[in-house]
Amino acid sequence: MLVALLPISAWAQQSFSNPLQKNGPDPWVAQRGGYYYYTNTLGNRIALWKTQKLSEVGSAQPITVWTPPTTGPNSAQIWAPELHYLRGKWYLYYTAADKGHPDDDHRYVFVLENASADPTQGQWVDKGRVNTKYTGLDGSVFEHNGKPYFLYSAYVGPQSVLCIAPLQNPWTIEQGKEAIIARPTHAWEKGGGRQILEGPEFLAGKKGQLFIVYSASACWDDNYCLGMLTAAKGADPLRAESWTKAPQPVFKPSVENRVWGTGHNGFAKSPDGQDWLVYHAKEQADGKCEGRSARMQPFTWRPDGSPDFGIPVSLQTSLRWPTSK
Repeated sequence: MLVALLPISAWAQQSFSNPLQKNGPDPWVAQRGGYYYYTNTLGNRIALWKTQKLSEVGSAQPITVWTPPTTGPNSAQIWAPELHYLRGKWYLYYTAADKGHPDDDHRYVFVLENASADPTQGQWVDKGRVNTKYTGLDGSVFEHNGKPYFLYSAYVGPQSVLCIAPLQNPWTIEQGKEAIIARPTHAWEKGGGRQILEGPEFLAGKKGQLFIVYSASACWDDNYCLGMLTAAKGADPLRAESWTKAPQPVFKPSVENRVWGTGHNGFAKSPDGQDWLVYHAKEQADGKCEGRSARMQPFTWRPDGSPDFGIPVSLQTSLRWPTSK
Protein backbone atom coordinates (compact mmCIF):
# COMPACT_ATOMS: atom_id res chain seq x y z
CA MET A 1 0.00 0.00 0.00
CA LEU A 2 1.41 3.38 -1.01
CA VAL A 3 1.02 6.34 1.35
CA ALA A 4 1.09 9.82 -0.19
CA LEU A 5 3.56 12.22 1.40
CA LEU A 6 1.84 15.45 2.32
CA PRO A 7 3.82 18.70 1.98
CA ILE A 8 4.97 20.19 5.26
CA SER A 9 6.03 23.68 6.20
CA ALA A 10 9.66 24.62 5.59
CA TRP A 11 9.80 25.66 9.24
CA ALA A 12 9.47 23.44 12.25
CA GLN A 13 7.51 25.00 15.11
CA GLN A 14 8.21 25.07 18.82
CA SER A 15 5.55 25.90 21.40
CA PHE A 16 6.15 28.42 24.15
CA SER A 17 4.15 30.73 26.35
CA ASN A 18 4.82 34.08 27.96
CA PRO A 19 6.53 35.53 29.89
CA LEU A 20 9.94 35.75 28.24
CA GLN A 21 11.31 37.13 31.50
CA LYS A 22 9.30 37.13 34.72
CA ASN A 23 11.01 40.34 35.82
CA GLY A 24 11.32 42.24 32.56
CA PRO A 25 10.29 45.91 32.54
CA ASP A 26 11.12 47.93 29.43
CA PRO A 27 12.19 44.98 27.23
CA TRP A 28 14.25 45.52 24.11
CA VAL A 29 15.50 43.17 21.40
CA ALA A 30 18.20 43.68 18.75
CA GLN A 31 19.05 41.02 16.22
CA ARG A 32 22.11 40.48 14.05
CA GLY A 33 24.07 37.56 12.63
CA GLY A 34 21.48 34.97 13.59
CA TYR A 35 21.36 36.03 17.24
CA TYR A 36 18.86 37.93 19.35
CA TYR A 37 20.24 40.28 21.99
CA TYR A 38 17.71 41.02 24.71
CA THR A 39 17.85 43.55 27.54
CA ASN A 40 15.50 45.19 30.04
CA THR A 41 15.61 47.59 32.96
CA LEU A 42 17.61 46.28 35.92
CA GLY A 43 18.08 49.61 37.68
CA ASN A 44 21.70 49.23 38.79
CA ARG A 45 23.45 47.88 35.68
CA ILE A 46 22.97 46.85 32.04
CA ALA A 47 22.96 43.19 31.03
CA LEU A 48 22.46 41.44 27.70
CA TRP A 49 20.95 38.02 27.04
CA LYS A 50 22.15 36.31 23.83
CA THR A 51 20.12 33.58 22.16
CA GLN A 52 19.35 32.08 18.74
CA LYS A 53 15.72 31.53 19.76
CA LEU A 54 14.02 34.56 21.23
CA SER A 55 11.36 32.29 22.70
CA GLU A 56 14.10 30.76 24.90
CA VAL A 57 15.68 33.97 26.14
CA GLY A 58 14.52 33.14 29.67
CA SER A 59 16.97 30.24 29.82
CA ALA A 60 19.93 32.28 28.50
CA GLN A 61 22.52 33.57 30.94
CA PRO A 62 22.57 37.37 31.43
CA ILE A 63 25.94 39.00 30.82
CA THR A 64 26.53 42.27 32.66
CA VAL A 65 28.17 44.60 30.15
CA TRP A 66 28.20 47.86 32.14
CA THR A 67 27.84 49.09 35.68
CA PRO A 68 27.42 52.79 36.49
CA PRO A 69 30.02 54.94 38.24
CA THR A 70 29.58 55.51 41.96
CA THR A 71 28.93 59.22 41.46
CA GLY A 72 28.05 61.59 38.68
CA PRO A 73 25.21 62.31 36.24
CA ASN A 74 24.75 58.65 35.19
CA SER A 75 25.27 56.97 38.56
CA ALA A 76 21.69 55.91 39.44
CA GLN A 77 18.31 54.74 38.12
CA ILE A 78 19.63 52.95 35.04
CA TRP A 79 16.47 52.48 32.98
CA ALA A 80 15.25 51.40 29.54
CA PRO A 81 18.46 50.27 27.81
CA GLU A 82 18.29 49.88 24.03
CA LEU A 83 20.92 48.17 21.87
CA HIS A 84 21.44 49.39 18.30
CA TYR A 85 23.96 48.62 15.55
CA LEU A 86 25.00 51.80 13.74
CA ARG A 87 27.87 52.53 11.37
CA GLY A 88 29.66 49.30 12.12
CA LYS A 89 29.51 49.53 15.92
CA TRP A 90 27.12 48.68 18.74
CA TYR A 91 25.53 51.41 20.83
CA LEU A 92 23.63 51.14 24.10
CA TYR A 93 21.27 54.01 24.88
CA TYR A 94 20.07 54.17 28.47
CA THR A 95 18.37 56.52 30.89
CA ALA A 96 20.15 57.56 34.09
CA ALA A 97 20.10 60.15 36.86
CA ASP A 98 22.58 61.55 39.36
CA LYS A 99 22.71 59.53 42.60
CA GLY A 100 22.94 62.83 44.47
CA HIS A 101 19.84 64.16 42.68
CA PRO A 102 17.71 61.16 41.57
CA ASP A 103 14.83 63.14 40.09
CA ASP A 104 13.35 64.19 36.76
CA ASP A 105 15.36 67.41 36.74
CA HIS A 106 18.58 65.39 36.58
CA ARG A 107 17.52 62.57 34.24
CA TYR A 108 19.00 62.20 30.76
CA VAL A 109 19.78 59.66 28.04
CA PHE A 110 23.38 58.43 27.82
CA VAL A 111 25.28 56.31 25.27
CA LEU A 112 27.85 53.50 25.36
CA GLU A 113 29.86 52.33 22.31
CA ASN A 114 31.36 48.92 21.50
CA ALA A 115 33.40 48.09 18.38
CA SER A 116 33.18 44.30 18.94
CA ALA A 117 31.15 42.22 16.51
CA ASP A 118 29.46 40.62 19.52
CA PRO A 119 27.98 43.16 21.97
CA THR A 120 28.33 40.70 24.86
CA GLN A 121 32.11 40.89 24.37
CA GLY A 122 34.65 43.66 23.91
CA GLN A 123 34.80 46.97 25.74
CA TRP A 124 31.97 49.41 26.21
CA VAL A 125 33.14 53.02 26.04
CA ASP A 126 31.13 55.76 27.74
CA LYS A 127 30.27 58.40 25.11
CA GLY A 128 28.46 60.58 27.63
CA ARG A 129 25.07 62.24 27.56
CA VAL A 130 23.04 62.83 24.43
CA ASN A 131 22.90 66.63 24.08
CA THR A 132 19.11 66.94 24.18
CA LYS A 133 17.39 70.25 24.76
CA TYR A 134 15.37 68.89 27.67
CA THR A 135 15.79 66.41 30.49
CA GLY A 136 14.07 63.15 29.69
CA LEU A 137 14.23 59.40 29.23
CA ASP A 138 13.69 56.43 26.89
CA GLY A 139 16.05 57.28 24.04
CA SER A 140 15.86 55.37 20.76
CA VAL A 141 17.30 55.75 17.26
CA PHE A 142 16.28 54.85 13.72
CA GLU A 143 17.42 55.44 10.16
CA HIS A 144 15.13 56.78 7.45
CA ASN A 145 16.20 57.45 3.87
CA GLY A 146 19.80 57.01 4.95
CA LYS A 147 19.57 59.56 7.77
CA PRO A 148 19.79 58.71 11.49
CA TYR A 149 17.29 60.17 13.97
CA PHE A 150 17.00 60.23 17.74
CA LEU A 151 13.70 59.86 19.63
CA TYR A 152 13.06 60.39 23.32
CA SER A 153 10.49 61.35 25.93
CA ALA A 154 11.20 64.88 27.15
CA TYR A 155 10.07 66.50 30.38
CA VAL A 156 8.30 69.68 29.34
CA GLY A 157 6.30 71.45 32.03
CA PRO A 158 4.14 69.07 34.10
CA GLN A 159 4.14 66.46 31.36
CA SER A 160 6.38 64.41 29.10
CA VAL A 161 6.25 64.83 25.33
CA LEU A 162 7.84 63.07 22.37
CA CYS A 163 10.81 64.70 20.65
CA ILE A 164 12.79 63.89 17.54
CA ALA A 165 16.10 65.23 16.23
CA PRO A 166 18.59 64.33 13.48
CA LEU A 167 21.83 62.74 14.64
CA GLN A 168 25.22 64.20 13.83
CA ASN A 169 26.78 60.99 15.15
CA PRO A 170 25.35 58.20 17.36
CA TRP A 171 25.79 60.26 20.54
CA THR A 172 25.23 63.82 19.29
CA ILE A 173 22.10 65.42 17.88
CA GLU A 174 22.24 68.38 15.53
CA GLN A 175 21.70 71.51 17.58
CA GLY A 176 18.67 73.65 16.82
CA LYS A 177 16.77 70.91 14.99
CA GLU A 178 15.08 69.12 17.87
CA ALA A 179 11.28 69.15 17.54
CA ILE A 180 8.34 68.22 19.78
CA ILE A 181 6.06 66.02 17.68
CA ALA A 182 3.43 64.87 20.19
CA ARG A 183 1.93 65.95 23.52
CA PRO A 184 -0.58 64.21 25.82
CA THR A 185 -4.03 65.19 24.53
CA HIS A 186 -6.29 62.16 25.11
CA ALA A 187 -7.69 60.95 28.43
CA TRP A 188 -5.91 57.59 27.99
CA GLU A 189 -2.59 59.49 27.91
CA LYS A 190 -3.25 61.05 31.31
CA GLY A 191 -3.73 58.04 33.60
CA GLY A 192 -2.19 57.66 37.02
CA GLY A 193 -2.37 61.36 37.76
CA ARG A 194 0.26 62.21 35.12
CA GLN A 195 0.33 63.34 31.52
CA ILE A 196 2.91 61.07 29.93
CA LEU A 197 4.09 59.97 26.49
CA GLU A 198 7.19 57.77 26.73
CA GLY A 199 9.05 54.82 25.23
CA PRO A 200 8.83 55.96 21.57
CA GLU A 201 9.80 53.27 19.05
CA PHE A 202 10.09 53.54 15.29
CA LEU A 203 8.35 51.10 12.95
CA ALA A 204 8.50 51.21 9.15
CA GLY A 205 5.12 50.79 7.45
CA LYS A 206 4.41 48.43 4.59
CA LYS A 207 3.47 51.25 2.23
CA GLY A 208 6.17 53.81 2.95
CA GLN A 209 4.67 55.31 6.09
CA LEU A 210 6.57 55.99 9.29
CA PHE A 211 5.09 54.90 12.61
CA ILE A 212 6.13 55.77 16.14
CA VAL A 213 4.59 53.49 18.73
CA TYR A 214 4.75 54.96 22.24
CA SER A 215 3.60 54.26 25.79
CA ALA A 216 0.89 56.43 27.33
CA SER A 217 0.08 57.35 30.97
CA ALA A 218 2.09 56.64 34.11
CA CYS A 219 3.70 53.20 34.45
CA TRP A 220 1.70 52.54 37.64
CA ASP A 221 -1.58 53.11 35.83
CA ASP A 222 -3.22 49.73 35.14
CA ASN A 223 -4.47 51.06 31.79
CA TYR A 224 -0.94 51.92 30.60
CA CYS A 225 -1.12 51.30 26.86
CA LEU A 226 0.40 51.89 23.44
CA GLY A 227 -0.46 54.81 21.19
CA MET A 228 0.78 55.45 17.66
CA LEU A 229 1.85 58.36 15.47
CA THR A 230 1.75 58.09 11.68
CA ALA A 231 3.67 60.09 9.08
CA ALA A 232 2.75 59.68 5.43
CA LYS A 233 5.25 58.48 2.83
CA GLY A 234 7.64 61.30 1.95
CA ALA A 235 6.74 63.46 4.97
CA ASP A 236 9.48 65.24 6.91
CA PRO A 237 9.74 63.44 10.29
CA LEU A 238 11.16 66.60 11.90
CA ARG A 239 7.91 68.54 11.40
CA ALA A 240 5.19 68.12 14.02
CA GLU A 241 2.48 68.54 11.38
CA SER A 242 3.79 65.44 9.58
CA TRP A 243 2.51 63.24 12.40
CA THR A 244 -1.08 62.15 13.02
CA LYS A 245 -1.97 60.59 16.36
CA ALA A 246 -4.30 57.59 16.55
CA PRO A 247 -7.44 58.60 18.52
CA GLN A 248 -7.45 55.35 20.51
CA PRO A 249 -4.74 53.05 21.89
CA VAL A 250 -3.37 50.56 19.36
CA PHE A 251 -2.59 48.00 22.11
CA LYS A 252 -4.21 48.05 25.52
CA PRO A 253 -4.94 45.88 28.58
CA SER A 254 -7.32 42.93 28.40
CA VAL A 255 -9.54 42.18 31.40
CA GLU A 256 -10.57 38.85 29.86
CA ASN A 257 -6.94 37.72 29.50
CA ARG A 258 -5.85 39.21 32.83
CA VAL A 259 -3.25 41.48 31.24
CA TRP A 260 -2.68 45.02 32.51
CA GLY A 261 -0.09 47.74 32.10
CA THR A 262 0.73 46.91 28.48
CA GLY A 263 3.56 49.12 27.29
CA HIS A 264 7.17 49.97 26.53
CA ASN A 265 7.42 47.90 23.39
CA GLY A 266 9.98 46.84 20.84
CA PHE A 267 9.86 44.76 17.66
CA ALA A 268 11.52 41.60 16.37
CA LYS A 269 11.32 39.20 13.45
CA SER A 270 11.41 35.44 13.70
CA PRO A 271 13.48 33.49 11.12
CA ASP A 272 10.40 32.91 8.95
CA GLY A 273 9.81 36.67 8.62
CA GLN A 274 6.93 36.91 11.10
CA ASP A 275 6.76 40.22 12.98
CA TRP A 276 6.58 40.15 16.78
CA LEU A 277 5.61 42.78 19.31
CA VAL A 278 7.78 42.69 22.43
CA TYR A 279 6.34 44.47 25.48
CA HIS A 280 5.89 44.36 29.23
CA ALA A 281 2.67 43.80 31.17
CA LYS A 282 1.34 42.89 34.62
CA GLU A 283 -0.82 40.05 35.92
CA GLN A 284 -2.49 42.24 38.57
CA ALA A 285 -4.45 45.47 38.34
CA ASP A 286 -2.72 46.86 41.42
CA GLY A 287 -1.78 50.43 40.51
CA LYS A 288 1.95 49.67 40.72
CA CYS A 289 4.94 49.74 38.38
CA GLU A 290 6.26 46.51 39.92
CA GLY A 291 5.46 43.05 38.60
CA ARG A 292 6.07 43.81 34.93
CA SER A 293 7.11 40.78 32.88
CA ALA A 294 8.52 40.76 29.35
CA ARG A 295 6.27 39.19 26.74
CA MET A 296 5.91 38.88 22.99
CA GLN A 297 3.28 37.93 20.45
CA PRO A 298 3.01 37.99 16.64
CA PHE A 299 1.25 40.82 14.86
CA THR A 300 -0.12 41.37 11.37
CA TRP A 301 -0.51 44.20 8.87
CA ARG A 302 -3.64 45.84 7.56
CA PRO A 303 -4.22 46.45 3.82
CA ASP A 304 -3.27 50.13 4.27
CA GLY A 305 0.21 49.13 5.51
CA SER A 306 -0.38 49.86 9.21
CA PRO A 307 0.27 47.33 12.00
CA ASP A 308 -2.49 45.40 13.74
CA PHE A 309 -1.21 44.40 17.18
CA GLY A 310 -4.44 42.67 18.24
CA ILE A 311 -5.06 42.15 21.96
CA PRO A 312 -2.54 40.96 24.56
CA VAL A 313 -2.67 37.20 24.93
CA SER A 314 -2.96 35.49 28.30
CA LEU A 315 -0.05 33.75 29.98
CA GLN A 316 -1.82 30.46 29.25
CA THR A 317 -1.82 31.02 25.49
CA SER A 318 0.48 28.68 23.56
CA LEU A 319 2.46 30.46 20.85
CA ARG A 320 4.60 29.00 18.06
CA TRP A 321 8.19 29.95 17.29
CA PRO A 322 9.91 28.72 14.08
CA THR A 323 13.02 26.69 14.84
CA SER A 324 14.68 25.49 11.63
CA LYS A 325 14.47 25.42 7.85
